[in-house]
Amino acid sequence: MAERQQARQRLVKTFQERRDVLNTLSDAELLKRYRLDRAGVLFVTDLVRGALQSPTSRSFALTPEMKVIITLRYLATGKMQMCNSDDLGPSQSSVSKAITDTLKALTQPAILVQFIRFPRTVPEIREKQQEFVQVANFPGIVGVIDCTHVRILAPREYEADYVNRKNFHSINTQLVFDAKYNILNVVANWPGSTHDARIWRESGLKRMFEDHHIPPDSCHLLGDSGYPCRRYLLTPFPRPQTDSQAAYNRAHKKTRSIVERGIGQLKRRFHVLHGEVRLNPEKTCQVILACALLHNICKKRNIQLPDENVADADDNMEVEDEHQEVQLPQDAADGTRFREVFCNHHFHAEP
Repeated sequence: MAERQQARQRLVKTFQERRDVLNTLSDAELLKRYRLDRAGVLFVTDLVRGALQSPTSRSFALTPEMKVIITLRYLATGKMQMCNSDDLGPSQSSVSKAITDTLKALTQPAILVQFIRFPRTVPEIREKQQEFVQVANFPGIVGVIDCTHVRILAPREYEADYVNRKNFHSINTQLVFDAKYNILNVVANWPGSTHDARIWRESGLKRMFEDHHIPPDSCHLLGDSGYPCRRYLLTPFPRPQTDSQAAYNRAHKKTRSIVERGIGQLKRRFHVLHGEVRLNPEKTCQVILACALLHNICKKRNIQLPDENVADADDNMEVEDEHQEVQLPQDAADGTRFREVFCNHHFHAEP
């Protein structure tokens, strides 16, 4: 009998006391560690509370707030062990499960579409265009587009597909920003070897332009010369021949730099995107989408970046290769002709 009682005692689980960071840390400390203040953490938690709520309180289940806190700490640092080093209390296995559950909840389409959405109505489009005009007097622009690589561990399947042109494994992620560094569109499901132009060609946003859900002649994206020039996707002149083309290229470069700084801000806010994400490709894509969602929530709530005094120009540490201008046979001539007409109509040499 005594032996059975001792065996039962050995089987009883013990739980470390969990730290209530929402009520013990200041907003400044919460921002530093979790990238959101108390109100922001509660706002995000309420978005996914139903998906994260445990059906019972058995085994000292984690609250939705704690699951969100753990996930925010991981995204802010890129290291799961940092969640434990904060003395939050849960075991490593509980931390891992909390992050998995929270990422899945945050990246449901019904959640993403609330905060990451390309403008489609005339008032929304005009607002974005007016904001871009203030940057470099480039008219008709609703977004700037580029891709960035997020480093990952070598996956077990299709490993070679994930090796990019810089010879490391990655997810190649397409992002579109507005003039205020909000993310309007994100595509995070392509292996690193995929060219930027193909990601664009297969994207739903391109189909929206092609199907005239967005007016292609008066509503434009700006991209670098790695993209095909189209009526709705304006690229720089590869070798400007006139003063107007040179003026166009200058305004194009200044305006398009927003996407480079935007990517830098996203990665500086969530350091998990700076290093090597030690998850499989599917979960890494969830990490990227969750960071994009949370970035926009921070923008919406006017939550500043950490170390805001660091210059924006230094945000995007990834140095991009120069591209040769990409032209696909279909509509290639139409795109370049439209660019020429657009340039001559809107740009002229500086006096």
